[in-house]
Amino acid sequence: MHTTDAADAVLNGRVLMGGSAEGELLYAGTGLSFWGGVDPFSGEVIDRHHPLSGSLLPGRVLAIPSGRGSCTGSSVLLEMLLNGHAPAALLLAEADEILSLGVLVAQVLFGQAIPVLCLGHEGFARLAGAGWARIEDGQARLYPQRPADHWRGVMARDAGPLPDSLALDAGDRALLAGEHGKAAQAAMQILLRMAALQGATELLDVTQAHIDGCIYTGPASLRFARQLVDWGARVRVPTTLNSISVDQRRWRELGVAADFGEAASALGEAYMAMGAHLSYTCAPYLLDSAPGLGEQVVWAESNAVVYANSVLGARTLKYPDYLDICIALSGRAPNVGSHRDDGRRATLRIDVELPADHDDALYPLLGYHIGQLCGSRIPVVDGLQALAPDSDALKAFGAAFATTSAAPMFHIAGVTPEAPDLDSALGGQAPRQRLRITPAELIATWRELDRAAEPNVQLVSLGNPHFSASECAALAALCTGRRKHPEVALVITLGRAVQEQARQAGHVQALQDFGALLVNDTCWCMLGEPIIPPHCTTLITNSAKYAHYGPGLAGRQVHFGSLAACVEAACSGRGDGGVPAWLSAEAH
Repeated sequence: MHTTDAADAVLNGRVLMGGSAEGELLYAGTGLSFWGGVDPFSGEVIDRHHPLSGSLLPGRVLAIPSGRGSCTGSSVLLEMLLNGHAPAALLLAEADEILSLGVLVAQVLFGQAIPVLCLGHEGFARLAGAGWARIEDGQARLYPQRPADHWRGVMARDAGPLPDSLALDAGDRALLAGEHGKAAQAAMQILLRMAALQGATELLDVTQAHIDGCIYTGPASLRFARQLVDWGARVRVPTTLNSISVDQRRWRELGVAADFGEAASALGEAYMAMGAHLSYTCAPYLLDSAPGLGEQVVWAESNAVVYANSVLGARTLKYPDYLDICIALSGRAPNVGSHRDDGRRATLRIDVELPADHDDALYPLLGYHIGQLCGSRIPVVDGLQALAPDSDALKAFGAAFATTSAAPMFHIAGVTPEAPDLDSALGGQAPRQRLRITPAELIATWRELDRAAEPNVQLVSLGNPHFSASECAALAALCTGRRKHPEVALVITLGRAVQEQARQAGHVQALQDFGALLVNDTCWCMLGEPIIPPHCTTLITNSAKYAHYGPGLAGRQVHFGSLAACVEAACSGRGDGGVPAWLSAEAH
């Protein structure tokens, strides 16, 4: 394409998705989760912790180092591509599988796409300060402002020929030839293109799948699933389903709007029609089907991926929505990253100086803080051995870590199964970087999570990720003999299987006597009014994940605190505990 304006810089990059585009450059040095961070129907950045908060993406060239957080980012980007609110192009420092997959699915199934270019960290740093970017032929041309010869629109190429760099067995070739139906064939085509982007040279067998794409992000998510069903899709490995967007049995009773409830429920049913089990939980590690040490699986949902890799020692990538079901339909996955020994080693060592005292809020606080330090690097954390954190503590730590980090796992020396000691987690190599965390450094992170200015709360949010049976027991003990404030709602999200365990133990009755509402099948990142009371302006949660996403998703101010602090707030109507004494005293 002929140009007359001289570019300030021309950067060469790796083409993740081909095509040409240009537009005003929107740059940030912080990764962005499209799920919970971008409104798919307006293109506004709604992550209130992000430097681009309030910015509009449509028509602009978005430059971020990578995605982060939720696997559902691919689904959100698909929605934006199909409804006309996507950015004109993506410029990245690191190859991002979640965002690239969203564009790939839109291109292969629906003929819609944008260019995605990976510039590396050195090239990406040169974007800062540029006003306009033009992407074509694997290059990004930078201008201080819109050039006189600018052109409009995005010219995305089709997916092109399938890569020939992967070794395929007879079963793979049969799937690709359509011998097992059109859905499996399309799934294999998408899988091979993503595997090539990831640098895989071979595929491996997986024993099970956990599907995150059943979250209803809008019409595109349902359109995708129904297309697969129409093509005769059937999963080839045991498959569980993540939380959907409604309590499927009670959404009418709970006051959910019919158009949303019907579509969200239909999406869950579409995946069940493909042969998935009715599990509807974002904590599949609490199910009897949880995988074991070394088991090769395909899990999506960011907190579940991190828990599977880190705590269970199973092996999965941080799979994006839609690639998860493609692998479930083929039973095959790319043999790269954290599926392999060399992709699971820590490269960053983090030494934690513990406060003299603490409560259960320490774990999500640490996970959130450490995730911010890591980016896409896998850390090994030293200093928690004496605490011997249990599964609930590791669940809270991992969910918070997955919110702020792009890494698929962490190690905790002396705690997680692949880190009996530091040397094992590091694979016998010296860490590339060593950091130390003190209690004083955690105060700023606490204040980032506990940001509400209003002391009064009208909602207590628990169960992000879904509550475990032991968390139900701990909460029931805190609530025994008490009754919540009449103007405060306390809502717990949890899986059906866990609720049945809690019911048999008598904990459900105790929680209901306190005044709690228990909601199945869905989770806080999908909940809105009227389960979130319309009059609610401020809530409190013990989840660092929801403290991060809540302001953007729910449009409410958020307090953060321990489980006991949440119960106190439920009784008093006040959540303004501030930095806890165990942290503030230690820092001084």
